[in-house]
Amino acid sequence: MKFDPASQIQDLEQFGEFGGVNPSITDSATYTFMQAKTMLDTFHGEAEGCFLYSRHWNPSNKYLADALAAMEGTEAGWVTASGMGAITNAILQLVNTGDHIISSRTTYGGTYAFLLNYLPKFNIEVSFVDITNLEEVKAAIKGNTKLIYTETMTNPMLQISDIPSLAEIAHAKEAKLMVDNTFTPMIFSPAKLGADIVVYSMTKFINGKNDCVAGAICGSQEYINSLIDVNDGTSMLMGATLDPLRSSSILKNLHTLHIRMKQHSYNAMYLANKFTEIGLDVSFPGLSNHPGHELMKKMMNVDYGFGGMIAIDMKTADKAAALMERMEADSVGYLAVSLGYFKTLFSNSGKSTSSEVPEDKQKEMGMSEGLVRFSVGLDNDIERTFRKIKTAIEELKLI
Repeated sequence: MKFDPASQIQDLEQFGEFGGVNPSITDSATYTFMQAKTMLDTFHGEAEGCFLYSRHWNPSNKYLADALAAMEGTEAGWVTASGMGAITNAILQLVNTGDHIISSRTTYGGTYAFLLNYLPKFNIEVSFVDITNLEEVKAAIKGNTKLIYTETMTNPMLQISDIPSLAEIAHAKEAKLMVDNTFTPMIFSPAKLGADIVVYSMTKFINGKNDCVAGAICGSQEYINSLIDVNDGTSMLMGATLDPLRSSSILKNLHTLHIRMKQHSYNAMYLANKFTEIGLDVSFPGLSNHPGHELMKKMMNVDYGFGGMIAIDMKTADKAAALMERMEADSVGYLAVSLGYFKTLFSNSGKSTSSEVPEDKQKEMGMSEGLVRFSVGLDNDIERTFRKIKTAIEELKLI
């Protein structure tokens, strides 16, 4: 039977304290007990349905975590105060001094900086590879490799990771596969494809409003329990706790994610085809000439399309800047970092979200200085949006 993320969320029954159709929002940092033994049992994770302190669990965060786990098809989930909080917590829980990580070399700049600059202080080695080259991934494996890390659709190059094959490579060496699915919620279900852990910046498509930062970690019950163990759990001890009010807001937005992803995908496909027609150098996995197109079709949940992310190469940073400034002036969208918003957002990746990646490494991974990354919005009339972009390109004589 086909796994459908939206149906998994729809089947959840989560009611408010007084029967409200929305779960109640907890407004407490700590919780009371009628018996001392119940507090002790809760402290040790042995009292079902009881809450101790909001850094550990609170009802609002539990509702959201359960919904995310249902969406991903994992046993459990955990929510954090940011996407980087999710990524760093999830990684640090798995590795120790002297361990080795393999990572895609095309990945979000903050993640790249954490792996390249931060982990070495703990004597944790990271090898960056072309994640689409499975032989290169295999060659990078060492005896102390504990983790392969990638993004389902990489940022900003929009490469497609072969999750089943990467899982097979990792598991053959008793390592874990961790996948950041921020670009493609519902489109891919990495855990169903073999990934051990799935992480998100919920700031992006999942929440969809750009009104908060938040992250998520989904995995086995054993792994999530290890994260929040009061003695040595990374999430528990580092305290990247999401505010309950934000949890409640994101949970409500989660119930429209399936509709939004379909519209993001429809609009992106339209623009990608039109950009191709006018001679732009376009990267979009929905196009048949994209290197990852056939692989994506094999792995994706087809109802949700190919996603809302497009990259175009304007060749130079000056041309990229001119186009972005004109598009903002013409109300195409906003020149801004981040993605997954209801309005179109665009930025020059090498000068923004990938600026932590050294320029020589950007060139090595094939990132042009003129690369413009689009997060295509929910525009009702996408043809009108394209006409504005086409006019801007023609009047600025960019091609």
